[in-house]
Amino acid sequence: MRANKEYRLSFTEEARKIVEKLTLEQKVWLMCGNIDVTQKTSQQLGEFMMTILEGENHYNITPYAAGGLEEEGVPPMLFVDGPRGVVCGNWLSTCFPVSMARGASFDTDLEERVGRCIGREVRAFGGNLFAGVCINLPYNPGWGRSQETYGEETYQIGQMGAALVRGVQEEDVMACVKHFAFNQMENARFKVSVTCDQRTEKEVFLPHFKDCLDAGAASVMSSYNKYNGVHCGHNRYLLRQVLKDEWDFDGFVMSDFCWGVKDTVEAANGGQDMEMLWTQHFGPKLVKAVEDGFVPMAYIDEAALRIIRTILAFDKDHKEYDMSVVACPEHIAVAKEAAEKGITLLKNKDVLPLCREKTKKLALIGKLAGEAVIGDHGSSWVRPPYVVTPKEGLEKANQDCQVVWNDGSDLESAKKLAAEADAVVFVVGYTHDDEGEYVSAEENTNYTGSVGGDRKFSLGLHEDEIRLLQEVGPVNPKSTAVLIGGNTILMTPWYDSVNSVIMAYYPGMEGGTALAEILYGDVNPSGKLPYVVPVSEKDLPQVDWEATDQYYEYYHGYTRLEKKGIQPLLPYGFGLSYTTFGFSDAAARKQEDQVLVSVKVKNTGGRDGDEVVQVYAGFENSGVDRPVKQLRGFQRVSLKAGEEKQVEIPVSLEKLKWYDPVCREWKLEAMEYTFYVGSSSANEDLITTAIQL
Repeated sequence: MRANKEYRLSFTEEARKIVEKLTLEQKVWLMCGNIDVTQKTSQQLGEFMMTILEGENHYNITPYAAGGLEEEGVPPMLFVDGPRGVVCGNWLSTCFPVSMARGASFDTDLEERVGRCIGREVRAFGGNLFAGVCINLPYNPGWGRSQETYGEETYQIGQMGAALVRGVQEEDVMACVKHFAFNQMENARFKVSVTCDQRTEKEVFLPHFKDCLDAGAASVMSSYNKYNGVHCGHNRYLLRQVLKDEWDFDGFVMSDFCWGVKDTVEAANGGQDMEMLWTQHFGPKLVKAVEDGFVPMAYIDEAALRIIRTILAFDKDHKEYDMSVVACPEHIAVAKEAAEKGITLLKNKDVLPLCREKTKKLALIGKLAGEAVIGDHGSSWVRPPYVVTPKEGLEKANQDCQVVWNDGSDLESAKKLAAEADAVVFVVGYTHDDEGEYVSAEENTNYTGSVGGDRKFSLGLHEDEIRLLQEVGPVNPKSTAVLIGGNTILMTPWYDSVNSVIMAYYPGMEGGTALAEILYGDVNPSGKLPYVVPVSEKDLPQVDWEATDQYYEYYHGYTRLEKKGIQPLLPYGFGLSYTTFGFSDAAARKQEDQVLVSVKVKNTGGRDGDEVVQVYAGFENSGVDRPVKQLRGFQRVSLKAGEEKQVEIPVSLEKLKWYDPVCREWKLEAMEYTFYVGSSSANEDLITTAIQL
């Protein structure tokens, strides 16, 4: 109900009556984080931030407050970060797999349940807003925070983000969508200005935001970077024209924390409704700007109305939970399920699943095998009560097997161990030091530590890990490389050196359990790559991670490779199973404002399993430059061994349109559309049907 726009708008009159009674100072108070730092210098701000994070404290250990007028019955906005769970608390919260891993599940129903778990834990900690719906699209997979989003494809990101919005708001918690917009670079996020043509803006980088707002998201967070030379937190085009006018967004806009507002007048006039975490440029400075005539009172009234209306809509008779729900068995089970459905089998040449009876000694090789690697140590850092490592998961999964760990630093000892073992599992990849949120010391704003950042030097593994796989991988034919990381990891140098490859992403607190279940076949793998894996880094768009100006092209990821005729190592949407699936009888029919694409899916193997049915729209008959094909529908299907199901997937006509920058409107071409249906974006995995529209 809270996600329903009509319901929220029903509070407009009540909110307006409150606004009419308020003084200018009270209205501006609503627009501010409740920490006043207006008198502090830049150096003092950095020092202040570090003091509030010392000792047992950490970022967002309790909800951050903004606004609120108790005397008027308006509660404060109480902010809780994400997206892999609730950031509040010390070693308490459920840690789900990162969003990229959940994106690999292609399961919107599961993501909605994840959202409900998170919403309950937000309320238990006393919060009422969850700012963990991160849906920025990685233009290049080297973006350090791409683990926080769902993949490279705007349609899939939009569908998964919308599911998280619905789940969180079902528990009467406001969902904040971030970072609006063009936030795909970490190291340069405070200085870079992104530019692109209007088709790229409208078709590639904004649709997923609209999908989440159409799902009812209550709030939007602006981003640090500039777009076309204007800070996104001040950007009248993005915040007023696109968000509030074109999309008719009824909620409120907040700044990214502490440095998302650079100028009082520009931000208020540009459409920024709330300065978070602290008050630096709003507060008394904004009051004076209004009194001096630089900011119209109408903008202050509008912001106050949006904030009050939204908070009232979510506060009335809201659900309440105590701490017993935090990391409760139900939530941990959902985290485990998300890991099981996201972990992706990429290669399997007669290795997996491992047979318990035949696996009496398992060589576990790699520094990360015994590490609790759950993602970066920035604003998304969730502290769970425990983390199951790959080593712990494998030891528990087969207690008759001797698991012998070797960190891989000595290649000769690793070779000897591999030769003596019945099977070998390598665990390699990244940690929070390699990728994640980053704030440079030069900015005097180092609130998370100088770790992570963009993957500036390579999209592949570390050199020592590449040598490890190249030299030790061939020693034992039962060799599996398990990859830990938040986005594309290039595999070309070592791909032929091992006979099985699994992408585990950052799989959350139960990741080690889920990984072991998949390795031993207790769970049939079903994850699908939410990005393409190219043969070479040269096949991807190039980014200067320290740039002050960065141009985004129309094509990226799998659409770029297809347009250029470049064969990837692994296609978008790819993932293997311990069973096999067949597709037949594809058909398409128009019904009102959508095309219904149907197909028969059969489990042709000997195990029960899940398949992700993917629908791509083909534009080969288009009169304008368009992708070869694009994902425009998907559905996860469970099938018993030998079972066949008829699946029908709707494709919205809106998602088939292109944006005409001359006429400034969306257009549906009158032509024959091909629909590709199957298990990945590769043509050999698809069957086709066509329809004239």
